[in-house]
Amino acid sequence: MDKLPLAVAIMGPTASGKTAAALEVARHIPCEIISVDSALVYRGMDIGTAKPTRAELDSVPHHLIDILDPGQAYSAMQFRQDALRLTQEITARGRLPLLVGGTMLYFKVLRDGLDELPQADPALRAQLDEEAARLGMPAMHARLAELDPVTAQRLKPNDSQRIQRALEISLLTGKPMSSLLSQQQSQPLPFRLLPLALEPADRSVLHARIALRFDLMLRGGALLDEVESLRARGDLHLGLPSMRCVGYRQAWEYLDGEIDAEALRDKGIAATRQLAKRQLTWLRSMPDRIVIDCNAPDATAQVLQQVQHAQHTQASE
Repeated sequence: MDKLPLAVAIMGPTASGKTAAALEVARHIPCEIISVDSALVYRGMDIGTAKPTRAELDSVPHHLIDILDPGQAYSAMQFRQDALRLTQEITARGRLPLLVGGTMLYFKVLRDGLDELPQADPALRAQLDEEAARLGMPAMHARLAELDPVTAQRLKPNDSQRIQRALEISLLTGKPMSSLLSQQQSQPLPFRLLPLALEPADRSVLHARIALRFDLMLRGGALLDEVESLRARGDLHLGLPSMRCVGYRQAWEYLDGEIDAEALRDKGIAATRQLAKRQLTWLRSMPDRIVIDCNAPDATAQVLQQVQHAQHTQASE
């Protein structure tokens, strides 16, 4: 059997230094970066997503950034298909694929695959939206508990997006979503993946980074100006995946007059910290990952050393 090519995953919570680590690798090794971030796919969303700068984007080829309009949706399965295609193309060019980001669901689906669940049905979704507005999410959650008790048990009664998607799947297929997912078969990757995780030994340091970065986004009204421009289009709303991104929802609420500037900052930082907590929970479910303290002064150098070691090992096999 031919030896599988190497690909590197640089994972971590928000503000853990993933971009800096990837750029350090790129300075020493011919590579291309595949973004693993559900927010960076959107055009016109630069400030609130902490998108790499133009100079950073120009310094090494990047993929899956600015590929969609904010009015569109991008699924985990679409990411998997795109990432598999891109890793093959990058490897064929003699370069190293770097999968960099913090959307842990994308990493999980890339590694484990995902059953082909039915596509959204606009008519059924509109019906469920109407029922949710009329009856409330607790009633929708109770309905899901009748159709799919396993999924209902793991979802909070106010998790509207996931509850309605689970209901939609059950109603479209006649089967609980949990039973469809349990039939999922792991699909081997066509490359050898080196999973590197930037995680904080001291979470308070990461929290300070998160607060500083959000303050920088707010400085001079940059984030608010960006969201104001998006709102001015007239076709975007808080129900879209793009506008549910951390920071954008809070800025939208501020511009609607629902919260003041202090609450915007507090809620934005709190939501980002909650995101980081979820990302770290996902990472802990990956026992084969190589953990690097993102607070360490030489964290980027450690990432580079791990990649170089993996390349050397692969070459000598």
